[in-house]
Amino acid sequence: LFISLSLSLVSNVGSLLHLPEVVALKRRRLSAAMEEPSKLKRALIDSSAGAISGGISRTVTSPLDVIKIRFQVQLEPTSSWTLLRKDLAAAASAPSKYTGMFQATKDILREEGVQGFWRGNVPALLMVMPYTAIQFTVLHKLKTFVSGSSKTENHINLSPYLSYVSGALAGCAATVGSYPFDLLRTILASQGEPKVYPTMRSAFIDIVRTRGFQGLYSGLSPTLVEIIPYAGLQFGTYDTFKRWAMALNHRFSNAAAEDNISSFQLFLCGLAAGTCAKLVCHPLDVVKKRFQIEGLQRHPRYGARVEHRAYRNMFDAMQRIMRLEGWAGLYKGIIPSTVKAAPAGAVTFVAYELTSDWLESSFS
Repeated sequence: LFISLSLSLVSNVGSLLHLPEVVALKRRRLSAAMEEPSKLKRALIDSSAGAISGGISRTVTSPLDVIKIRFQVQLEPTSSWTLLRKDLAAAASAPSKYTGMFQATKDILREEGVQGFWRGNVPALLMVMPYTAIQFTVLHKLKTFVSGSSKTENHINLSPYLSYVSGALAGCAATVGSYPFDLLRTILASQGEPKVYPTMRSAFIDIVRTRGFQGLYSGLSPTLVEIIPYAGLQFGTYDTFKRWAMALNHRFSNAAAEDNISSFQLFLCGLAAGTCAKLVCHPLDVVKKRFQIEGLQRHPRYGARVEHRAYRNMFDAMQRIMRLEGWAGLYKGIIPSTVKAAPAGAVTFVAYELTSDWLESSFS
């Protein structure tokens, strides 16, 4: 009895001695339990805001995207191609369907009507909404992991290099998750009238029949090579421009809240970020589009089609395009692409910031 009482006393004393550790452990568990719904809420906000901003941006800029794709998949020369190559004889012997942005706009409007500018917008939305949802969610997770804080205001102080890397990784994850819809969008947007593929379903069936299910990922390699610098530059430069804008606000304002930034400033930051990223990465986008449509049907009135296995790999594609179309071949569609990238980037970032703030205040 004495021994059992002694052991009980020692046990109780030991528990008292370790009481601070026990309390701390319980607090950590309670904090983790409370933080879990907060993490889920943050992920829901990021994915919802990303999907909404992506859908708005894609719908607003769809006409420019259609024109850009028409130029990129056209093997015949454009006016800029002819101007840079100074090969007027070749241009005369190879008439092109589209030779300039305004001419393309008039032709599409006359032949296909206003709805022609939103051709392929359904798969584009099915692609871009999960894409931006995944992208912004992964981006926030990476920044939270690096900074040790889930608060967005603490992410602005991260190194610019981390913003570039986080943006690139987020872009890769989003691309793999939504790529088949990107492929279908390109195919539907590249065709005019008469349609080769009247519906998304018919395009899907033909791709699976001619290429197999792996055909839904045709062009994924150059897409990933493109998206790493593109997403990295887009998010990295956006964070950099945003940081500069906040520094200017702090410098020229007496207000203590230097973190405040106007919607117009966010718009300008997104505009600059989208333009920088697109100018650097456009050649890779052209290569990607060629891989996406190779071997598929194309109405003769829109020019020659890209034959099946026309390119062995990405580097072979770039060499062939440069040899047959000149350096300007890698920049086909650069004008509508840049004109589109600027407002697309601006609308995406502004819509994301505003939607994210609204959802956060609604959930609070």
